[in-house]
Amino acid sequence: MISSNDFRTGVTIQYNNGLWQIVEFQHVKPGKGSAFVRTKMKNVETGNTLEVTFRAGEKLPTASIEKSEMQYLYKSGDHYTMMDAVTYEQIELAEAQIGSAVEFLKEGLEGILILRYDGRVIGVDLPNTVELEVKETAPDERGDTSSGGGKPATLETGAIITVPFHLKVGDKIKVDTRNRKYITRV
Repeated sequence: MISSNDFRTGVTIQYNNGLWQIVEFQHVKPGKGSAFVRTKMKNVETGNTLEVTFRAGEKLPTASIEKSEMQYLYKSGDHYTMMDAVTYEQIELAEAQIGSAVEFLKEGLEGILILRYDGRVIGVDLPNTVELEVKETAPDERGDTSSGGGKPATLETGAIITVPFHLKVGDKIKVDTRNRKYITRV
């Protein structure tokens, strides 16, 4: 159990039949009445956000989430096989369990965090950046940089992102997996 007074960013609690991670919190002591804690929480499994106000000192059950670092091995049908970096245990995950991050999975990718609660997988966190090769993009267009835009490029994993005009097929680039943005050429 955790008191609402002890809330910190990143704490995971059980609330309303779900697992919620505290994103923001604010302790409020009004001049009149009792203190309370305003929170913004994100559901670990669905990604929904919720704003809730708790009484100061209210007790809530904490959720202990196990994190294990894995490496992506291969895709077999609709399942993706991961291997634990420490125990070499292998697990298969469906595309729905991985979510939109599946577009950046490349065989051999390390540093993937698998989040488990009560033995079941509730989330997958990819590394913040991955290095991928450009497989398909429009030819180089010289002189068209005033707009500051870019051109679409298909990466080796099938993901389509916007890249600067000077990139060409075969270039290796670094991509931010959180916001799907081009960072730099490798």
